[in-house]
Amino acid sequence: MIQLENLSKYYGKLAAVESLNLEIQPGEIFGFLGPNGAGKTTTIRVMMGILKPSSGRATLGGYDVVREPEKAKAITGFVPDRAFIYEKLSGREFLKFVGSLHRMDSPRLERRIAHLLEHFELWEWRDELVEGYSHGMKQRLVLSASLLHEPRILIIDEPMVGIDPRGAKMLKDLFLSLAKSGTTVFLSTHSVGVAEEICQRVGIIHRGRLIASGSMAELYRMARIEEGGLESAFLELTRDGTAS
Repeated sequence: MIQLENLSKYYGKLAAVESLNLEIQPGEIFGFLGPNGAGKTTTIRVMMGILKPSSGRATLGGYDVVREPEKAKAITGFVPDRAFIYEKLSGREFLKFVGSLHRMDSPRLERRIAHLLEHFELWEWRDELVEGYSHGMKQRLVLSASLLHEPRILIIDEPMVGIDPRGAKMLKDLFLSLAKSGTTVFLSTHSVGVAEEICQRVGIIHRGRLIASGSMAELYRMARIEEGGLESAFLELTRDGTAS
């Protein structure tokens, strides 16, 4: 469902991402971990067509993001680390605007808006301006917008920042439910605990290179640890930037 083949992004001589190879299956929750500045957000921006790769390719659902950007984005939901919302719109107006970008017909759009606002506990504030929403409410609205067109792929950059425990539980349950229905979830996060709890596989990027990828058990073996979990494995594997 997601394929990254020798993907690289350079800024002059600086390699933000170098020779990245990944293949993620339908219905998989894949965690993408790395220290600050490791290349996580750059990778996601290339995947979403915001940045053009220096070399290599990214395909979403079989669509090359450079050659067929509209088709790739039509099947993908995206939650960036810093989402932009038109705050002078109400929550419902914002979702209608997003739905129009996806060319959703009116009856389906209205059904999806009602369903998502109810699910994310925003229905009561549907006609309030977004500028009056709390941080958590805004994040839930952005997530609603990303799911509006029922994407086959969901790409999320740091979804847990500023989310309270109840909201975090809601998001984890949502990701598990989406994966069960066949949606591929690509989750970039600093939260090792979240990745360990819900991801089938995790990739660790460090200094622009993928240094390890696999199930929790496989990562523990690479790090040569028997206890301490994913956090200990992550710290060991990123200590010198190379997997054991």
